[in-house]
Amino acid sequence: MDAIDRKILTELQLDGRLTITELAARVRLSVSPCHRRLRDLERSGAIRGYRAVVEPSAVGLSFEALVFVTMRLEDRNTVADFEEALTAVPHVVQAQRLFGDPDYLLRVAATDLAAYQRLYDERLATLPGVQRLTSTLVMKHVVDGRPLPE
Repeated sequence: MDAIDRKILTELQLDGRLTITELAARVRLSVSPCHRRLRDLERSGAIRGYRAVVEPSAVGLSFEALVFVTMRLEDRNTVADFEEALTAVPHVVQAQRLFGDPDYLLRVAATDLAAYQRLYDERLATLPGVQRLTSTLVMKHVVDGRPLPE
């Protein structure tokens, strides 16, 4: 991957709706070579897809919590069961397995505190292998959706 490929990635992270003509102009290439590079980036997996970025409050999800999960056991089956069950909880919008303690970090979106409490009690706390959940409420996003550095 060279500097032009990185510039293509940066421009698309800033605006995924650019036409190939607009993208080519921004990275200072003609349309054909830009299109070829774009297809190569898609095929290689450097570009995983395109999607709309939705404002959570616009769809009634103005409450956000970061949930730290500590597992009771970390054997292969427990981890697999936990991760499979986690994928079935639609309000978990992001989940990462971590080294160290805690074992997972979840980003959870809900309508309000009461809805989050129900989700916590009825779904998150009952996930397989969970020993402890610790929540931190998000006050505001300071840096969000920033493109990866070139």
